[in-house]
Amino acid sequence: MVPALLLLAVVYFSDRRREPLPLVLLTFFLGAVGKFVTGYAEARASAWTGLDVTTHVAGDTGAMIFLFGFAAPVREASKVAAMWPAFRSKYFDEPIDGIVYSSAAALGFACVENALVLREHSLGWIWVLRTLVALPAHVFFAAAWGYALGRVKRIKRPGAIFPAAWLLATVMHALYCHLVYGRGPGALVGTLPLLLAMGTATIFGLRDLAARGDRSSRTSILLERVSSLYVSGPPSLRTVREALHQEGQPITIRWIVFGALVTLGAMTLGVALSVAFGHWAHVDFSTVDEHDVSTTAPVALLGSGLLAAFPVSGYLIARASNLPTLLEPALASGLAILGALVLLGLAAPVALVFALAFSPIAWALSCAGAWIGRPAR
Repeated sequence: MVPALLLLAVVYFSDRRREPLPLVLLTFFLGAVGKFVTGYAEARASAWTGLDVTTHVAGDTGAMIFLFGFAAPVREASKVAAMWPAFRSKYFDEPIDGIVYSSAAALGFACVENALVLREHSLGWIWVLRTLVALPAHVFFAAAWGYALGRVKRIKRPGAIFPAAWLLATVMHALYCHLVYGRGPGALVGTLPLLLAMGTATIFGLRDLAARGDRSSRTSILLERVSSLYVSGPPSLRTVREALHQEGQPITIRWIVFGALVTLGAMTLGVALSVAFGHWAHVDFSTVDEHDVSTTAPVALLGSGLLAAFPVSGYLIARASNLPTLLEPALASGLAILGALVLLGLAAPVALVFALAFSPIAWALSCAGAWIGRPAR
């Protein structure tokens, strides 16, 4: 509970025009109530269907069906319901409020969830670690649809972007929960790229909402601290959207197909180099066991080699195509990732979960490489 309250204090005091504390605490409380309600609903659904969030109870397929089809949607819906009174109130008058109140609802939900988990598993450092990595993830999930609600602060009705943002948050929630609670301790390695990707996306969303606010309150204190870590600052969300826009010119299909082949080749080369380095360093890849955290080093080595291929391929595609936008490299990397996911789904369904966890950051790295390699305008 203490980490959740500390994080709530950070979110609250980071806003220059601080929201009414009673309303923030009410949103936090409603988020906590939402966890009790969804917990009861999940228990009843589990007893009725025989499914569960853990693989040792329901198996891989049963756990994924229960998470994606019921648990995650109900949980994210409860957070939206907890935030709704604040969203409809007169105090919801800045775009950044979408992040503030959605984070408060998510932290209330996470506070109760972590307390229940630690109560059931009072011993074992691995459960403490699981609750710690789950806490910021809840904030990042809610920040996705909170960003969408922040964009429509004037009309106080969910815009067209809200359903897509909520669906994305739900999918990420289900995948993350499966890695944290549904599998063995070694699967926690798969949460690191997801946390990084969601944290980066949240920072971009904060910057975009701050830019949409009044000039007198455009940035929060926390956002200024984060931005000061960069010399020239990362590109804004609007700049990235503009780079992904074709500006009236047709999509070049040949560069998408060629780029996908280049990306697949770079992925193969990255894995091969990782295996070669592992062989040179006497790394035993056969010792990998998701139930033993100490055996995840070989997976991290393979993942590093695989991820390193994406910025290189994105850079090469952008340089070779000499196109001013990021759309072709982005679509090429997305096509390559989709092809790899289909092959993994057919050959090794268990590995598909971890591949999905690494996919967002792999795509972002490819776009970053293309951003560096694209011609100057």
